[in-house]
Amino acid sequence: MKNKSLVILALLFLSVANVFAQEINTSASRIDFSISNFKVNTVEGFFNGMSGTIQFDESNLSSSSFDVCIAASTVNTDNEKRDKHLKNEDFFEVEKYPTICFVSDEIIKKGDQYITKGSLTLHGVTQEVSIPFTKNESTLVGDLKINRLDYDLGKGTGTFTVGDEVEIKITCVLN
Repeated sequence: MKNKSLVILALLFLSVANVFAQEINTSASRIDFSISNFKVNTVEGFFNGMSGTIQFDESNLSSSSFDVCIAASTVNTDNEKRDKHLKNEDFFEVEKYPTICFVSDEIIKKGDQYITKGSLTLHGVTQEVSIPFTKNESTLVGDLKINRLDYDLGKGTGTFTVGDEVEIKITCVLN
């Protein structure tokens, strides 16, 4: 009888936990970015292959969390030569740092949007960031700006050639 109770309790716990865990639609989710190039051009690109765990409950933000990564090797600027350069040791060093990850510490609601605060790990460097985002049905959309030099990303490349500020748009579609 005791074993049956433990099994029922375990199943109940797993079913409740799964109510709040959402699966990322990897093919529909992506990270878009833009950065200045020679101060007159803008290079745009994206990453895909988003994976991880999202538990987002609008009615209980204290139990909500993000633990999401993308594969650095998926960088795509529609220029094969530039993408190859971005993957090498001058920038992302994808062999040494294969993922770019965000882990939330807190999620709050502010007006009609949410703000998640947490740790962004890029190129082996972790920095605290805040990401304002909105939720529309099953899609979370957030924007942030980072300084690439804070993450030692392309530190040997001057800011005239490649700007230091990167604008990022995160689109995470949940199943």
